[in-house]
Amino acid sequence: MHDVEHTSPTPDLASRPLGVLVGYDGSDQAMKALVYAARAARRADCPLTVATAFTVPASAQPNLGSLAAATSETQQREAIAKALLQEALGHLADFDGQVLTRLEVGDAAGAMVRLSSQARLAVVGARGRGGFVGRLLGSVSSALPAHAHCPTVVVPRDYDIGEGEARFAPVESEAPVVVGVDRSERSEIALQIAALAAAARQTTLHMLVVMPPPENWGGWYASLMPGTDVIEQERKELEKEVAADAAAVSAQHDGLPVTSEVLVSDAASELIARSGRAQLTVVGTRGHGRMASALLGSVSRTLLMHAEGPVLVVPDLDPVRNAVNPRHPR
Repeated sequence: MHDVEHTSPTPDLASRPLGVLVGYDGSDQAMKALVYAARAARRADCPLTVATAFTVPASAQPNLGSLAAATSETQQREAIAKALLQEALGHLADFDGQVLTRLEVGDAAGAMVRLSSQARLAVVGARGRGGFVGRLLGSVSSALPAHAHCPTVVVPRDYDIGEGEARFAPVESEAPVVVGVDRSERSEIALQIAALAAAARQTTLHMLVVMPPPENWGGWYASLMPGTDVIEQERKELEKEVAADAAAVSAQHDGLPVTSEVLVSDAASELIARSGRAQLTVVGTRGHGRMASALLGSVSRTLLMHAEGPVLVVPDLDPVRNAVNPRHPR
């Protein structure tokens, strides 16, 4: 982190009309995502938007017969999608917040990405049926969180959704919010979002910085690997800097308890190990600091596959950088 007093600007997520956006496909994992999203919407006192999507079949050889068949199949797919939304509303019968629904035509991943520009948070299950969330977190599992226009929570397979009316109450826990940081500008945004999440949960924010192990420093050339004493000195210096960052974040957020830790290890393994003991594990998009390898990329994919708790992925929300370096078309 270069200067926590002057973090990169982020959009006003709280003003977005869709509130908490969740993708629903009728699977068990979608149900877990639905409950998580409802709890998040209640905590934030904002709308809950349930979305599903269906695709229009393409006709290989257009003619009156094929057009009629395609129209019939489209109507069937639309009816199934509408039924899924009604099913979701049934599950939310005891939820006392505002619920919106969105029925989108087109690819599920693209639909969620488009809608995310109007949401403060997007929520998906770790794996769905293949028609909706399955596609979201199948071949594009590493792309969706980075392409979304808002932070995205991936809910693990074993998330406890409880039962009855109480299932929608925000979970009360003393477990911390853990954030992986690398002190790059993009990492600062993830840190600020994580601090807000910890404050909303009235819990501790734990900053985790993971330096790559010695074998990653010298590449194929063993002679270029620094000695353990050099690495330990680097770690201690960084530990002091990160502790100062933690104190600054605490001051920014009205005395929020913030702890920090600097390790020499494998970033994915350390984040996975802590994910089961954290209310939320937060990572940002790939950074460019000394620990750039500690964030999104192969680490994030591994984390999303093996995390034992909810993972929040924060994309680069800086409108200035995004205007200069626009993301890929969605």
